[in-house]
Amino acid sequence: MSIVYQKDKRSGITYAYENQAYWDKEKKQSRSKRKLIGRLDEETGKIIKTDGRCAHLSSDPERYKAFEGYSRRQLIDEIIRLREIYEDKNS
Repeated sequence: MSIVYQKDKRSGITYAYENQAYWDKEKKQSRSKRKLIGRLDEETGKIIKTDGRCAHLSSDPERYKAFEGYSRRQLIDEIIRLREIYEDKNS
């Protein structure tokens, strides 16, 4: 087992994966399975654990209390309304 680093070209974030090599008997080739460990902190060089689904954003349930009970459509309408207010004030 080894650790492989891969940089996402779109976001520029480097992710760390646990790499497990195995032999594919049918294709007679070496293959590998990768499991996400986390993202690499560029400043410290340490791996910050993540599950790849922005779990750190949902770890604080109080952060999203204001949106409880809204449908997606209602949230989009509210964002559009607030954006229009913001643009009116800044124009």
